[in-house]
Amino acid sequence: MNVALWIVAGVLAAVYLAVGVAKLAIPYDRLTANKNMAWAGDFSPGAVKAIGAVEVLGAVGLILPQATGVAEALTPWAAVGLVLVQAGAIVVHARRGELAATLPVNLVLLVLAAFVAIGRFAGWG
Repeated sequence: MNVALWIVAGVLAAVYLAVGVAKLAIPYDRLTANKNMAWAGDFSPGAVKAIGAVEVLGAVGLILPQATGVAEALTPWAAVGLVLVQAGAIVVHARRGELAATLPVNLVLLVLAAFVAIGRFAGWG
């Protein structure tokens, strides 16, 4: 089970690192011009940057504590944080009427993060 947890955590970390860095690095006006990121227009530039920072920290938290053996208890909490990020994303997209396009991806990411959280809290690996 440890191998499965590492694989899922690695995939999640790559996804969240990529989208988080994009939110931090791409200017707000360019982000909101992208049809896939139109939701960002409902938030201030600072809020979008904060979401990006949370995603980057979550990605780091999924891998670094387990890999180094330092503060390993942070890994499941990072996964819980990413579950909450996805729950928030589902709410935002539902309010915007975008569930048909975004729900499958949001649910997959939520379930994978929940798997990592439960597995690491339970000591599966």
